[in-house]
Amino acid sequence: MENSPNNLIFKTTTVLISFLLLGFSVYLFFSGHNSPGGGFIGGLGTAAALVLMYMAYGFKTVSNVLPINYRILTMTGVLIAILTSAGSFVFGQPFLSQTFTYVHVPLIGKMELATATLFDLGVYLTVVGIALTIILSIAQDRSTSEENTSGQDTYSR
Repeated sequence: MENSPNNLIFKTTTVLISFLLLGFSVYLFFSGHNSPGGGFIGGLGTAAALVLMYMAYGFKTVSNVLPINYRILTMTGVLIAILTSAGSFVFGQPFLSQTFTYVHVPLIGKMELATATLFDLGVYLTVVGIALTIILSIAQDRSTSEENTSGQDTYSR
C-alpha cells in the first residue's frame, strides 16, 4: 500500500459504503428468525464491509483500529452456537429447540427475546471470523510472495 496512487475517492466512499453495509448486516441479523436473513448472511455482510476497509486503508491501519483475532472470534462463535443449541437439554427439550419470551427494554419497549437469536449470534461470529481469516491469509500470503520475488514474475519459465 506504500506505493499506491492517491486513492482519496476510494477511501472516502469506503466510509459511507461500510457504514451502510454494517447497518444492513445488523438488520439482516436481527430479522433472521422471523423473515429471510440471520447469522449467516449478516456475517457475510459484515465481512464484506471489513474487507472493503482492509482494501481501502491497508492491513496495518485497520488492524490498529480493530485489534481482533479472527480465529478466536470463530471459536467463540462456534462455542456460542453449540452451547445455545445444547442448552435445550437443560430444559428437557430436543436438541436445537428454541423458545422465546417478551421482555421490556427501557427506551425501546416490549421486545421478543428468542434463543434462535443467540444461535444466530454464534453463526454470525463464526462466519465473520472464518471469512476474514481466509481472505486475510490469502492476502498476506500474496503480499509475502510479492516481497520475496522482488518484482520478478514467479510463473515465468
